[in-house]
Amino acid sequence: MAGIGITIVLLLIQQLGGLEPLELMAYDLMMRSRPSQSLDSRLLIIGITEDDIRAQAGWPLSDQTLANLLKQLQTQQPKAIGIDLVRDLPVQPGHAELLKELQHPNVVSIQTLGNTPAEASPAPPGVPKQQIGFNDVIVDADGIVRRSLMFASDGEENGKSLTSFSLRLAMQYVGNEGSTTPENEFVLGKSKFKPLQSTSGGYRTIDDRGYQLLLNYHSSGNPCPVVTLTQGLNGKIESSLVKNRIILIGVTAPSLKDSFYTPFSATAKAYPRMAGVTLHAHMTSHYLQAALEGRSLFWFWSDWQEVLWLIGWAFAGGCVAWWVQRPMMLISVGTGLLLALFGISYGLFLHNGWIPTVAPAIAAIALGSMTVALQTQQARQQQQISLTLLGQQTSPEIATALWDARDRLLQAGTLTGQTLTATVLFIDICGFSRISEQNPSEFVMSWLNEFMQAMTQEVHAHQGIVNKFLGDGLMAVFGVPIPRTNPAEIAIDAQQAVACALAMGDRLTQLNQDWHQRHLPTIRMRAGIFTGPVMAGSLGGKKRLEYAVIGDSVNIAARLEGCEKDRQTTHCRILIARETLELLDDKFQVVRWGNLQLRGRK
Repeated sequence: MAGIGITIVLLLIQQLGGLEPLELMAYDLMMRSRPSQSLDSRLLIIGITEDDIRAQAGWPLSDQTLANLLKQLQTQQPKAIGIDLVRDLPVQPGHAELLKELQHPNVVSIQTLGNTPAEASPAPPGVPKQQIGFNDVIVDADGIVRRSLMFASDGEENGKSLTSFSLRLAMQYVGNEGSTTPENEFVLGKSKFKPLQSTSGGYRTIDDRGYQLLLNYHSSGNPCPVVTLTQGLNGKIESSLVKNRIILIGVTAPSLKDSFYTPFSATAKAYPRMAGVTLHAHMTSHYLQAALEGRSLFWFWSDWQEVLWLIGWAFAGGCVAWWVQRPMMLISVGTGLLLALFGISYGLFLHNGWIPTVAPAIAAIALGSMTVALQTQQARQQQQISLTLLGQQTSPEIATALWDARDRLLQAGTLTGQTLTATVLFIDICGFSRISEQNPSEFVMSWLNEFMQAMTQEVHAHQGIVNKFLGDGLMAVFGVPIPRTNPAEIAIDAQQAVACALAMGDRLTQLNQDWHQRHLPTIRMRAGIFTGPVMAGSLGGKKRLEYAVIGDSVNIAARLEGCEKDRQTTHCRILIARETLELLDDKFQVVRWGNLQLRGRK
């Protein structure tokens, strides 16, 4: 249920675009990590640099300068020439000569569409429509260019389709203007270009109007050789760099601010922005590689595939957190899981597949964290239950100590046996057989529980544990399960055991008074206490285990309780041995009985 809930919430956040910025950051990282391709030998950029502007004594370039450049290039037989410069107004001298050069069929001029008609700039007058392309660039909300616009509407009622500058150049090189399939796929050469949707890859909120593609950058820098305007005007460009190539003429000087941020800007060492003409060269190279070489375009999963992908990683994170419960191991395995996710995403990206990466990572982390939180809550509940169960046999302090030492104490599913020094207390009711004989069993059980409850409370109050109930008696141990490490602690256990027995006697006095008023049987009891080495640990088989304390010290305490049964002058007789007496530090009044032979001992 947690996994389903997390998936639904993440899908809702994803559809609302909440994860789009993170997905775009992942896209940029993968784009920067791809190996760079070699320079595209089909293109050449003639960049107008700061030095070129100074050499021409200002900006904009005169029409005469641009016409001279075109004349010089035409002599070297280029396949196409693209001019990424707005020339809607004359810049004398040489305007007539420039218009004449723009009429050559291999020259492509630009127009700009802008966001409003007032921002638009038309192409130079008289240039044929098939030689005009718009140079508008789509910028994402974070200011980075990741998409290219192939076609756009002119905004008129007839909805005429306009072609981009870079696509016009690619069409010139391929030699045809392509076609459109009934599925709205644009076909050019060997490839079908499918338009980008608003939910393609990591996108969720983009405006997908027009005919857009996810731009497959050629590299982080220039996709082709670059020369300067001055070299072109002086005829110093090698013919091999011009013949049968697409020549793009545009501004590379930073001062003219015709530049854009790209996925590579984050790690750019110098100027982080890419010149507009360079960006158009990337787009043109992208189209040519697809049309002439059949290079795969970016592809995306359908919505239901992305949902399954998200669900799969969410439950993978939950399963890892469920099965790997050691913190350091969980961190290692969890990190490996995320690395596997990013590795798969990057592997597909190298094959031009862009799938959501951040959303499944968040899903895995979220469900894994929720699983850890659930296990922590369950562990706390189990601890509380365990402490409650332990507290029924021991004091809360010892129960807590047992729980804190559980990893050390528990091995192979049992409480490992350990030898330690403890004080053992046995108590027994005098004449219990007579009471059982004279009363119904239901009455005896209820009456006996009152007695055991009072005695157990005293054991817990004196930091002991009730190891077992023995019909009409019980065995309590002081000094287990946590070993005592010095004589002072052992002495405290012995003193607590004697104090407990005395307190039991006081409680018995109260019980007898209450029972007498209720016309119930009154009793006397005996206690035997001995301090010595014992073995404490699990006893039994795989099907039935109990925490047991065994050893000769236990036997002696039991024999002390049953020794000299007729020598009892008070309602609670407490008999201890010398080993316990030596630890009492004269804190109790004692009567010496001398040497006694214990039953069953040599």
